[in-house]
Amino acid sequence: MLAVAEALRVPAAVDLAAVVIGALTGGLLAAREGFAVSGVLLLAVSGGLGGGLIRDILLAGGPPVALTNQAYLPTVAITAAATFYFSGWLSRLTGLLVVLDAVTLGFFTVIGAQKAQLAGLPSASVVFIGTATAVGGAVIRDVLLAQRADIIQPGPYNAVAALIGASLLAVLAGPVGLAPLPVAAAVIVLVAALRVLSVWRGWEAPVAVDLPARTRNRIVRRRSRGPR
Repeated sequence: MLAVAEALRVPAAVDLAAVVIGALTGGLLAAREGFAVSGVLLLAVSGGLGGGLIRDILLAGGPPVALTNQAYLPTVAITAAATFYFSGWLSRLTGLLVVLDAVTLGFFTVIGAQKAQLAGLPSASVVFIGTATAVGGAVIRDVLLAQRADIIQPGPYNAVAALIGASLLAVLAGPVGLAPLPVAAAVIVLVAALRVLSVWRGWEAPVAVDLPARTRNRIVRRRSRGPR
């Protein structure tokens, strides 16, 4: 069990890098909105640590890692300061930030799903925790901005990409039993690619449809055309 836990453990540097990019995204959004320093810091915290806080509260494994790890909060504070003083320069890196944000989505998905696996949760719970970790910070951010959560609106893949990635990890690293590290790497690439491609190519998450009405309309159209 110890060997499995070590295989599933994400390197601390990778975890911290994901936190930095998440905090950078939240801090830049606050800076563009013209928020005070407290607002920039708060959105940086939600972007970098929000998903992890939700994950650790759901797993109930003691105090959240964001509070017990002495590097997380200072790192987020430094990142927030960078966005506060250099928001104009950082905003010019739009293309790079889209890619980094997508990679971060993949990392948070894997980190959350793997921690759920280490807790011995069933596959469905692994998928839920992985997705919640990936998008939790964005939900907290939108609540703070008093706006409808971005993940529930039509638009580029966000929660959808995380859900697909977490589902794949739960199956391949669970019942199928493939090696955790290659699976984690593949999932990160998949989630990031889905996010980036959806932004660049204009793909949107599917919306609710009325299948009976759609089928009925198709039948009516075919009948109106008559035999050919």
